[in-house]
Amino acid sequence: MADDPTITLLLVDDHPVVRDGLRGMFSASPGFTVLGEASGGVEAVALAVRLDPDVVLMDLRMPGGSGVEAIAELTRRGARAKVLVLTTYDTDSDTLPAIEAGATGYLLKDAPRDELFTAVRAAAAGRTVLSPAVASRLVTAVRSPAPADATLSAREREVLTLVAKGTSNREIARVLFISEATVKTHLTHIYAKLDAKDRAAAVANAYDRGILG
Repeated sequence: MADDPTITLLLVDDHPVVRDGLRGMFSASPGFTVLGEASGGVEAVALAVRLDPDVVLMDLRMPGGSGVEAIAELTRRGARAKVLVLTTYDTDSDTLPAIEAGATGYLLKDAPRDELFTAVRAAAAGRTVLSPAVASRLVTAVRSPAPADATLSAREREVLTLVAKGTSNREIARVLFISEATVKTHLTHIYAKLDAKDRAAAVANAYDRGILG
């Protein structure tokens, strides 16, 4: 509709050709304004905080900081922007952590143009958008018996494994190429999920549940 407000966007993808294609697509369509672009998760968080877009189109696997980490950080900061994942990956290891981190929607890059536009409008309105393949995986995950370590994301298990080896937060950050603040955020989530008050209790509970060892 002509009186619909313009939806502002931040495009996040490590491939310039993909960003160029998305920018051209949205710029040519009324109702959308691209505020900026980022090539990695760290840059995406900084730009999203500064530009305050309605929707962030987020790729997941990027050398400049993963999309999942960026989503989690934006959620932690209480950012207004809705994050719509746009990626080529639909595996459980990609889908579930992104949604757990706070993504509003999840689409694959082979989605038709009109479907992408509809998804962005829905995300801006706060509605959840999932590609059929992703929706099917989530239904299967909900219906299937969960393994003992299903409560922890893949990255949380990595952090916990290093904690069990006595690794410091600073060293964990170095090994996993993330910030110390992100390590602390993961530990907070781990403590909550394992009902633990500190590192030692988290490791002990993890061994009891079969998550470690």
